[in-house]
Amino acid sequence: MKLLILDRDGTLNRSREDYVASPDEWEALPGALEALARLNHGGWRVALATNQSGLGRGVFDMTALNAIHSKMHRQLAAVGARVDAVFFCPHVPEDACGCRKPAPGLFVQISKRFGVPPAQLPVVGNALRHVQAGAAAGCPTHLLLTGKSESLRALADPGSVIGLPPGTRIHEDLSAFADWLLQQPVK
Repeated sequence: MKLLILDRDGTLNRSREDYVASPDEWEALPGALEALARLNHGGWRVALATNQSGLGRGVFDMTALNAIHSKMHRQLAAVGARVDAVFFCPHVPEDACGCRKPAPGLFVQISKRFGVPPAQLPVVGNALRHVQAGAAAGCPTHLLLTGKSESLRALADPGSVIGLPPGTRIHEDLSAFADWLLQQPVK
């Protein structure tokens, strides 16, 4: 099975300074849904791994989170795309849980649930903590220059960012990642 792990905010949809706390605040990034459709049509299944500390802080509840994901699923379906599973951490950083990125817990859960070894699970996100969590789980990592990492575009060498796991590939956005992945030889 070809499976990849995708971050949500800043990767698939626009990030916010605070939280995406309602369906009205969830807005897909340009080209991201279509990129996911190309990946799906290329045989790739997708699991989301997302920190949602707004739950733990009481900013929104499970009803709101489910409504946000329902909107996401509807918009994906409209372009022929899908996300196969959503894994999230509801904890705040002070909880020191094992599932809040940069801890690898969500990635380990996804690997076990789908029966895919971490070394075969590309991890794609726009935040350093997402790729750090993927690396800690043993996954190949990909950083997108969107959302939290958009400012790295100005650097001569975005790969020199302190804390970036060795071997992390850097892509302009989800569409560029999809183009790259779909050109890779089938293993």
